[in-house]
Amino acid sequence: MKGYVILLVVVLLIMFLCSLGFDGTMRRAIHNLKYRNLRAIATPLAELLKKSFIANPVPGEVLVPVSLHPKRLGERGYNQSSLLARGLGKLTDLVVVGDCLIRERSTLPQARTASVEERQRNVAGAFICRDGSLSDKLVLLIDDVSTSGATLAACAAALKNAGASPVWGLALAREIQRSVN
Repeated sequence: MKGYVILLVVVLLIMFLCSLGFDGTMRRAIHNLKYRNLRAIATPLAELLKKSFIANPVPGEVLVPVSLHPKRLGERGYNQSSLLARGLGKLTDLVVVGDCLIRERSTLPQARTASVEERQRNVAGAFICRDGSLSDKLVLLIDDVSTSGATLAACAAALKNAGASPVWGLALAREIQRSVN
């Protein structure tokens, strides 16, 4: 039940904090950042993230990017969420803590999962917090895209287990689920 409540809170928060849909130009921009090594686009995307943050302020002392598993980090060469967090940190003067949240288990990319339940199972227990350095800190998790909120919820659970409180999530864009009629 506790995990469900955390997920529900994160999903509701994402609905408010992600003002940009993950379609059209935003989809292309994020795909260029993630898959085409266009790291320079992280700066203007961080500016968009700042606009969402200002429009929907939440308390935060530190920014924590969603981590990649070392295997995926090695394949890509960088963490797009870390680039966004660093860009947002420069724009807001918030400290970025990029070495505390660890993705200890390799998972399928969330884009390859078919349902909310599968996304939740995919990332359940995949993250740990390296130490207690974020204990009693107001944490703002940073991610590029949120579809179901499962990744942010799994990260938030790991951070809260290590003493961070509260933990908020901010994603650049959200995948809008459209019903088929």
